[in-house]
Amino acid sequence: MNEVPVWKAAKWPFLFANVLLLLVAAAVIYHAGRTVSRADIYLAVGCAALGCLLGCLPFVLDYRAVGKRLEITALAAATEPLADLKKYSEQIAAATAQWALVQEATKGHADKTVAAAKDVAERMTDEIRDFNEFQVKLNDTEKGALRLEVEKLRRAEADWLQVLARILDHIFALHDAAVRSGNAELAAQIGQFQQTCREAARRIGLVPLGAAPDEKFEAKKHRAHGIETPPADAVVAETLAPGLTYQGRLIRPVLVRLRDSDAPAAEPAAAETPAGQPEPAAPGELAHTAD
Repeated sequence: MNEVPVWKAAKWPFLFANVLLLLVAAAVIYHAGRTVSRADIYLAVGCAALGCLLGCLPFVLDYRAVGKRLEITALAAATEPLADLKKYSEQIAAATAQWALVQEATKGHADKTVAAAKDVAERMTDEIRDFNEFQVKLNDTEKGALRLEVEKLRRAEADWLQVLARILDHIFALHDAAVRSGNAELAAQIGQFQQTCREAARRIGLVPLGAAPDEKFEAKKHRAHGIETPPADAVVAETLAPGLTYQGRLIRPVLVRLRDSDAPAAEPAAAETPAGQPEPAAPGELAHTAD
């Protein structure tokens, strides 16, 4: 890069020609006066353009000379390493020979290493297989223990559901007896007690259901007392035992007494023999539903 200025061309002839052509263009415009013809304009513009071209020409030549110099320098720098190619070839050949000797010397050790690695891999495979079998057995044992615990919890749930259902049935029977006794104050107190107990049971999801008098009988939510297949137009006369739903699922239908089709609608249902105590929840029903 320091030798580039030697390649510079002399610029003064080009600059002199540039100035001369610009003066000629100015003289043409000046002598034309106020009426400038097209020929004068073309001549002035041509002289000015040629002068500008001559002014730029030396710089363009310098640029091309510098580019050529850089190409020559780069080519020389690239060809210098080729001189040492023979030396590098000899070094590569020596390294190859040494590598062959090393391979011959280490061939026996490599075979031993491969055999040891294969043995280690087989041992690892056996260990992994044994560990997987142990893990499967452990999982089966844990699943069996969890299944047993779940069954115990379901049995316990069915037991306390049955106990709670019996308690609610007895409270319902007590309230029904208080209502039938005609003592309004006693019936109100027992009713408040029954409502409190039902609210406590509702906190765990156990909700008692009842049937209103003259309500249409529905086989899905009602069960008729003493009748296997009630007629389609059957009407509820009174509730003998409340139904139960646990967490939104019906676990026991409402036990009702149906109104006699021959009896008038206004006739009270108390004419029949009252149930002294509501029918208790069947253990099988509650246990099956809780599961």
